[in-house]
Amino acid sequence: MSPKRIVKKAKADKLDLIAICDHNSAENVAAVFKAAKKDQLKIIAGMEISSSEEVHILGLFECLEDVLSLQGTVYAQLAEGENNPAVFGDQIIANEHDEVEGYNNRLLIGATLLTAAEIVEKIHKSKGLAIASHIDRPSYSLLSQLGFIPDDIDLDAVEISPQSTLDEATEKFPEIRKIPAVTSSDAHDLGEIGRAVTLFYLAEPSVPEIKKALRNQDGRKFTLILPSPSEGED
Repeated sequence: MSPKRIVKKAKADKLDLIAICDHNSAENVAAVFKAAKKDQLKIIAGMEISSSEEVHILGLFECLEDVLSLQGTVYAQLAEGENNPAVFGDQIIANEHDEVEGYNNRLLIGATLLTAAEIVEKIHKSKGLAIASHIDRPSYSLLSQLGFIPDDIDLDAVEISPQSTLDEATEKFPEIRKIPAVTSSDAHDLGEIGRAVTLFYLAEPSVPEIKKALRNQDGRKFTLILPSPSEGED
């Protein structure tokens, strides 16, 4: 996916707010910010971080500087090794015009040396929201890797993937009922953008407002729009 095409697809799907959450990196977030500037599409700076237990945790941040600061920590804690483009593809660093400016040779698909609890703590120290990614999936989720939600992980929300309905996820994993549940497209290609969305009722499209909605504060609220079971089947 490229910055301009992400913005174009999001606007075509009538989305007002999207988060850019690449795996263990935020180097392309700025380009999407710039690409969306004329389209009145709000971009949230994010990153999906892989823990030492291979748990994926989403971080959503108030500004680009916050996620880039955490990116430095993540890079320092990445497992040793370099990306193999023949196996995993090129890790392109693009600008807002979809021009290639460089390549990231770090092993971004790998795990960091940080535990899930440490990642959540570092996200919060960077004024971000910490969300357990695709909690219902059989791999790379908090429940698939640990089997439970530890008491020392102070999550702001859990994410339900487009593979499940809210009822299916809560019936299978009743422990998530105690934590706000959101959803997202978890898009890895353009066609997946918008396949599942969380509808937020906010005073403005910002991370502090989303935090209020997750806590049901000051009239802010949210609802999930997931594909029906038939729509999610291929």
